[in-house]
Amino acid sequence: MDYEEYLFVPKERIGVLIGEKGRTRQAIEKKTGVKIEIDSETGEVNLERSEKTDALKALQAREVIKAIARGFSPERALKLLQDDYYLKVIDLEEYIGSERALARQKARLIGTDGKARRFLEKTTNTEISVYGKSVAIIGDLKEVELAAEAITRLVSGSPHGKVYKFIGKKREKW
Repeated sequence: MDYEEYLFVPKERIGVLIGEKGRTRQAIEKKTGVKIEIDSETGEVNLERSEKTDALKALQAREVIKAIARGFSPERALKLLQDDYYLKVIDLEEYIGSERALARQKARLIGTDGKARRFLEKTTNTEISVYGKSVAIIGDLKEVELAAEAITRLVSGSPHGKVYKFIGKKREKW
């Protein structure tokens, strides 16, 4: 073993990380060369990389696990194994004080029947997960930053229409 790292995954997401008959964990291990040990009691995940394993692949394995922990399906999280995909996690507690306000802002981000989240995903070409006290975004760097800016504007109180116009103007400049 050359490198070791520990992560914590919420207990309710451990089953998703392991997958049916261990398939998700095995897929991550096979594609990255990283050995993954999971303590389903504590949520602790240990990543081990040998000196033969590519350091970038080890970092990508960590990001895939973080994405699954933040509510993404394994299929969506595995996109992070592509070189041009990134994960950004926004801690909503930095913008919102109370639990009630947090629930209200999460509802604003998701929208009726998920409409607002789907619109953000479509217009920024990203994948977005609202889970717990965070919002996680997967996509290429430029698009992830755009989605993050839109999300922070929404949780800071900007109306949806203004945020959607902001996205449109940014995309026109590209």
